[in-house]
Amino acid sequence: MEQRQPKNYLVESILVTIFCCLPFGIAGIVFASQVNSKYASGDYEGAKKASEDAKKWMNWGLIAGIIVVVLYLVFLFALGGLAMLGGDF
Repeated sequence: MEQRQPKNYLVESILVTIFCCLPFGIAGIVFASQVNSKYASGDYEGAKKASEDAKKWMNWGLIAGIIVVVLYLVFLFALGGLAMLGGDF
């Protein structure tokens, strides 16, 4: 019985690299690029592990990117509030 190839998360990892978090996205790309070659060589367990790792790094990169954007917006609104109140900063 032939097992299905695990998802490689390459597109998602590239998008995370571009828009969210470069280091985590690169790690996701590295693992995502291993999925197809491991599956083609018959290493299904290795391909599955690489797929899980790619998904993990892609998710961490997405979460890190969202956290950075939220913190940036909080910082901007705090500075804007201080400026409106005439505070020195």
